[in-house]
Amino acid sequence: MRTMHVLNIPVSPDLLSWWAGWLAPERQPFFLTGEEARGLGLHAELRVEARVTPEERDTFALWGVAPGADHVAWLSEGEWLALPTATQRALVRAQVRHGRGAVPHVRDFADLLPHLPGSRFVWWSSLLSPAVLGRVVAQGQRDCQRAEVPEHVWDAAASVLLGARELAGTFPHASGPNYFGTVMGAAGVPGAERDWMQRDPFEAFLAEHTQPGGRDDQPGTVLVWRNSSGAVEHAAVTLGGGWALHKPSQTWMTARVVLPVPDLIRYSRSSGWRLGRARLR
Repeated sequence: MRTMHVLNIPVSPDLLSWWAGWLAPERQPFFLTGEEARGLGLHAELRVEARVTPEERDTFALWGVAPGADHVAWLSEGEWLALPTATQRALVRAQVRHGRGAVPHVRDFADLLPHLPGSRFVWWSSLLSPAVLGRVVAQGQRDCQRAEVPEHVWDAAASVLLGARELAGTFPHASGPNYFGTVMGAAGVPGAERDWMQRDPFEAFLAEHTQPGGRDDQPGTVLVWRNSSGAVEHAAVTLGGGWALHKPSQTWMTARVVLPVPDLIRYSRSSGWRLGRARLR
C-alpha cells in the first residue's frame, strides 16, 4: 500500500492500520440504560470508564455519553451481524440518543459505501478502506498548509521554535498529544508533543518562558484561549509571516496543522472563550 495524503499530510500504511483499529476495534461499546438493555435482550455490564483505552475514549466521544446510559454492551462484528435487524437499528438509535461518537450519517459515505441501509450506522473493520479512513479523519478539519509557508519564514522561526518545523504537518502516534503539548514541543520542550499535557504544566511553561504581548505576524507568539473563569482552554503558536501551528484536540484523529493566523483563530473560536497573547522569551 502506498503512502496517501490526508489533510495534505502524508499517512503511512502503518498509521492507516492503526487508525482502522482505533476507529473499529474488535469489540466496541454500545451504551444503554438498564431498561433498554433488558428490552433488547442484551448482556450489558455497568459502565466503567477506566476499562476503555484513550483511543476508545476519543473514537466514541465518551465525554459526551449521557450519564443515564449507565450500562454498556460490548459487541464484536460477528455478534452484531447475528442480531436481528430491528435490534441493530434500535442500538444505533440509542447511541445517537445517548451521545456516543462514531455513529456517522449514511449520506456522508454513500459514494464509498453505497449499500448501507438506514440513515446512521456504526463502524466495523469490513467497512474500512484507505479512502473511508481518510474521509473520517478529515471531517470537520482544515487542510494543513505547511507547504505554503515560505522557506524564509521557517528560517526566521527556527531560533525561537526549535521543534515547530518537525511537528508541522504530522499526525500523533496515538490519542493524548494535544494543543498544549504541541505549543510546548514547538518551543523546544523535549517530549511535550507526545504527552496529554494538562493545564498546570502548560501554565508553568507560560510563566517561565513567555511574557505578555506578541504579534501575529512574528514567530513565537503564543495564542492562548481562556474561559470565563480564566482557565486556559486552547493554545497555538505563530510561525511568522501570518502563519500559525496548532493541534485542535487530544484525539488520534486531529493533526498538527499550519493555517493562516486569521483562519486558525476563526476555527478555534468558542463561545465564552477569550483570546490572549504571550511572546516566547
